[in-house]
Amino acid sequence: MLGLRKKLEELEKENRPIKVCLVGAGMMGKGLVSQLLRVKGMEPSVVVSHKLEDSLKAFQLAGIGREQIVVAKSVEDINKGMEMKRFVVTDDYTLALKANLVDVVVDATGVPETGARIALGAIDNRKHVVMLNVESDVVAGPYLNKLAKKAGVVYTGSAGDEPGAAMELYDFAVASGFKVLALGKGKNNPLDFYVTPDQVEEKAKASGLKPLRLASFIDATNTMVEMAAMANASGFIPDVRGGHGPTGTVEELPRIYSLKEEGGILNGYGIVDFTFGVAPGVYAVITTDQPQVHSEMRFLKMGDGPNYVLFRPYHLTSLETPISIAKAAIYGEGSIVPKGDLPVAEVITRAKKDLKAGEHLDGIGEYTVFGSIEEYGRAKEEKLVPIGLINSNARMKRDVKKGDFLTYDMVELDETTEIFRLRQLQEETAEDLTK
Repeated sequence: MLGLRKKLEELEKENRPIKVCLVGAGMMGKGLVSQLLRVKGMEPSVVVSHKLEDSLKAFQLAGIGREQIVVAKSVEDINKGMEMKRFVVTDDYTLALKANLVDVVVDATGVPETGARIALGAIDNRKHVVMLNVESDVVAGPYLNKLAKKAGVVYTGSAGDEPGAAMELYDFAVASGFKVLALGKGKNNPLDFYVTPDQVEEKAKASGLKPLRLASFIDATNTMVEMAAMANASGFIPDVRGGHGPTGTVEELPRIYSLKEEGGILNGYGIVDFTFGVAPGVYAVITTDQPQVHSEMRFLKMGDGPNYVLFRPYHLTSLETPISIAKAAIYGEGSIVPKGDLPVAEVITRAKKDLKAGEHLDGIGEYTVFGSIEEYGRAKEEKLVPIGLINSNARMKRDVKKGDFLTYDMVELDETTEIFRLRQLQEETAEDLTK
């Protein structure tokens, strides 16, 4: 991190800042704009939102006067504004992705289909892409990463998001010589699989969140998505469908995440999970086969072993995204990247209520479906539908009961979407590689 800071300071002195295009000006997007303006060697050059007032507000909240902002309606407007060293806003991300001077694109929309289109457009235009949109990444991230490599750019998740923060612990542990047994995150909110946006509307507005976003936290879809991202980057799997989700303290994590025959809850090691009671932190449960290392860990007050916990008690979401932007632009490295050509884990779809044949579905955090984590291979074998492929154009082919898992033969999917197309290509090209 010290080297990264020095590199950024050099860019500042040379007046060669990394120019960032942010798509999505919600709570995380607005925070990122303010943060980027405080990072040497980097600037939020373009902010995109379908509501121009949100993009303008993002700059204004950061202390940028209206006279410093250009409203762009064309690629030429964006290029000219950036050349004049003005800040640019637009409501059309396709224009921003083509801007000559943009180095890195950040997707903070949280919508699977939008994320697929943004990432693909950024890669096609030879821009590095940082995904705060984990919902899109867990569906088509392996294929997007493959495309990025071919294009000579970086595709990555973000530091500060829980998957990225957990992978920092994983990388640290492995690089230090430890064996990682489990990766996980705390869950902030109570668990109610069947919660709907209208039930949390008042609380969501008080927190500055969209009701569907808060509902996706409470129904655990967001947690499942984040666990899947950890799995896809580490190669770890969920120990059971949906995860265990125990309650415990940080000190109890090494015991909880040991094998059943050792007094814990696990069927096997190399897993991802979530825990109540340790939020907003992330953790890695580690061990070693070296007696002297165990002795030193006890001396360092890390516990009695044989399992120990590395715990990070915070994650700063979009406020840490500048780290990922800098790593991509300066070193050509990602913070958290899918490990292979196919996912390791899948976020599968469950019915949030009784669903009738012909009924249209909606999406993450809404009224008809929620997500659960499963191993990719098992999900494929059982023909379970990834929740990122569900949208309002999808509809039921037959009746299902509340809580049932949705299979491809139950749902008529919208096959016109970019994320569906990328998912199909991901499956087909991965299969070709094995022939």
